[in-house]
Amino acid sequence: MTGTTASYWCEQAWLGGPAARAGVVIGVADGRIVSVESDVATPPAGARRRPGLTLPGFANGHSHAFHRALRGRTHAQAGSFWTWRDQMYRAAATLDPDRYHRLARAVFAEMALAGFTCVGEFHYLHHGPGGVAYADPNAMGDALVAAAAEAGIRITLLDACYLHGGIGAELTGVQRRCGDGSVEAWAQRVAQRRAEPHLRLGAAVHSVRACEPDEIRAVAAWARAADVPLHAHVSEQPAENDMCLAAYGRTPTGVLAEAGALGPAFTAVHATHVTEADIALLTASSATCCLCPTTERDLADGIGPAGRLAAASVPLTLGSDSHAVIDGLEEARAVELDERLASRERGRFGAATLLDALTAAGHRSLGWTDAGHLAPGGRADLVTVSVQSVRLAGSDATDLLAAVVFAGTAADVTHVTVDGVDVVDAGQHLRIDVPDALAQSIAAVHA
Repeated sequence: MTGTTASYWCEQAWLGGPAARAGVVIGVADGRIVSVESDVATPPAGARRRPGLTLPGFANGHSHAFHRALRGRTHAQAGSFWTWRDQMYRAAATLDPDRYHRLARAVFAEMALAGFTCVGEFHYLHHGPGGVAYADPNAMGDALVAAAAEAGIRITLLDACYLHGGIGAELTGVQRRCGDGSVEAWAQRVAQRRAEPHLRLGAAVHSVRACEPDEIRAVAAWARAADVPLHAHVSEQPAENDMCLAAYGRTPTGVLAEAGALGPAFTAVHATHVTEADIALLTASSATCCLCPTTERDLADGIGPAGRLAAASVPLTLGSDSHAVIDGLEEARAVELDERLASRERGRFGAATLLDALTAAGHRSLGWTDAGHLAPGGRADLVTVSVQSVRLAGSDATDLLAAVVFAGTAADVTHVTVDGVDVVDAGQHLRIDVPDALAQSIAAVHA
C-alpha cells in the first residue's frame, strides 16, 4: 500500500512523550513519513487539514474475526467462558472461504473506522467440515489476507497450531477444522503461503490445551528459524491452569518456557491468571503480553494483572479479541480502569503509556517495527480523533492526550491513513459500506 506525495497539517499530534504538539506538519511520500515539523500555526498551501488530535495508527494485537458474528447475540446469556465457547464453535461451523472473506472484510473495515491500521489475526479455522482440507489448504487464511487488503489495513496472520481438543484429548466436532494432524503438516501448510505487501506471517500455539510440550517446542523452533512472531493464549481461565498443573506439574507459562517458546518475539495473550513466577519468566525472556480487556470482561475471564506486569517491565499490547467491542481507545483506558477496580487506586497508567501499548508496542509484537510512531522513516499511518463530539467537547486543550484516551471512543475517529493511503474520511470508510457489509455477512453466518 503506497500513496502519492502529500502533506498533512495536524491541529495537534502525538509524537511521543507525555503531551501532544500543536501545529504539526507531516510530509508523506511512497507510504512513508519523510518529515515532521511542529509549531506551524497555519496550514501550508496544499496541506490536508486534520483538525483534532492525530495519533499513530493503532495495532489490534489479537483478533478472531469470525467472533464478531456473536456480538449482540451472547452477552445476556448466563454461563461462563466455556458455554460461550460452544456458541462460538457453532458460528465457526457455518464458515467457508467465501463466507469468511465477506465477514472478515467487514470486520476489518470496522477496525479501520476505529483507527486500527494493522491487525494480528490469530487464525485457527484452517480446513473444511470434518477437518478435510480445501483444494488450497490455505484457502481460509487467504480469505483473511484478501479481506484485510480490501479493508485497507495490514495484517499479521498468526497461523495457529491446534492439534488437540484438550490436554490428552482428541479434536472433536468443529475443532477438527482446526487441526493439521502434526506440527510437520502444520509447518508444511504454512510454508506454502504467498508473500503480500500488506502481510506479515506469524506463528501461534493455540494454547497448552491444544499442543503438547514437544509440539510447542517444534512450533517455537520453526518460528525462530523463520524469524516471525510467536503468540499463544496463556492462562485465560483458572481451569486451564488447573488442567496444566495436573498434567505437567507446571503452569502454562512454565510449560511454554521449558519448551523454548518464550523470548522477545513471544506474546502471551490474556495472561489473566498468571502467577508471580510466571511474570518473572515473561520478564526474564523479554516477552510481551497482549491484554484484551473488553473480551476478558465480556467472557467473565477476570481482571488481568496489568499493574504487576508493568511493574515487572513486561511490555503490554492490546487486542479486541472476540470483538464484543472494536474500539482501541476503550481497550486502552480499560487497562487503567480495571487496575483501579483491582487496586482501588487511580493513576497507575498514564495516557501516553496506554497509547504506546495501542500503537508502537502493538505493531512491534506483530512484526511491524517500522509502524506505530509519527517520525521520519516510519509508515505513514495517521489516525485523527475529533475533539468536537459530545464526548470530548470542552476538553482541556493543554492535555488532549488524556481527554482522548479517557473519554474518546471509536466514534470520534474521523480520518485514517494507512501507508499513505486515506482509508477513512469524515468518519466514513472510503471503500466499504461497513454497516451494510456487517449486516449481510453476519446474517449469512446465522442463516
